[in-house]
Amino acid sequence: MMKQQQRLYKLNKKITRCKKCPRLASYIRTVAKKKVKRFSDQKYWGRPLTGFGDFNAELLLVGLAPAAHGGNRTGRMFTGDSSGDWVARVLYENGFATKPTSEKLADGFSLINAYVTASVRCAPPQNKPLKEELANCSSYLKEELFILKRIRIIICFGKIAFDSCCKLLQINDTKFSHGKIISHGKFVIISTYHPSRQNTQTGRLRWEQWSDIFSKAKNILDEK
Repeated sequence: MMKQQQRLYKLNKKITRCKKCPRLASYIRTVAKKKVKRFSDQKYWGRPLTGFGDFNAELLLVGLAPAAHGGNRTGRMFTGDSSGDWVARVLYENGFATKPTSEKLADGFSLINAYVTASVRCAPPQNKPLKEELANCSSYLKEELFILKRIRIIICFGKIAFDSCCKLLQINDTKFSHGKIISHGKFVIISTYHPSRQNTQTGRLRWEQWSDIFSKAKNILDEK
């Protein structure tokens, strides 16, 4: 356990210092400096983000990237924005989190048997990372999967996260669709639309659909 924590600590240190992608490094610093009016009194994190959660997790959530005024502000993925609201609530309702809201660091929100990460560790302009930026970040996700040895289920939020995981696990000839379930070696991969405002406010992703993804994951874990 200590060895695992040390490995994760070293990896996370490497991630927060990463400057592999000049465009992203410049963008997150600029956002942190300029801010937006509603958060003008807050100090932004403005650095690459690590994953977070339970070291012994069996469930891994893979997002696209931190939000410019969410994780890039608060210093924790899916924290302080509308996507984070959906993630926190569904995790809590399925027994994977200690409370239904994730607003800021040290707010008492923590994960149970779950770990959250992303394909890209810096907020990209227009939420669109470049191919080379995804490639630069892929080693971090690979290392997390190596360190978090108990992961059994991977839930991918959106096509980019799904494609990243499939590439990493060498799963070929498969296309993203909401609710798709793939068994691959020791992993079960479940894909869902990303809980972005663009999807939740237009009704492309309804709460019942979203909640069903996590119910399925919970049932698979309970069957062991």
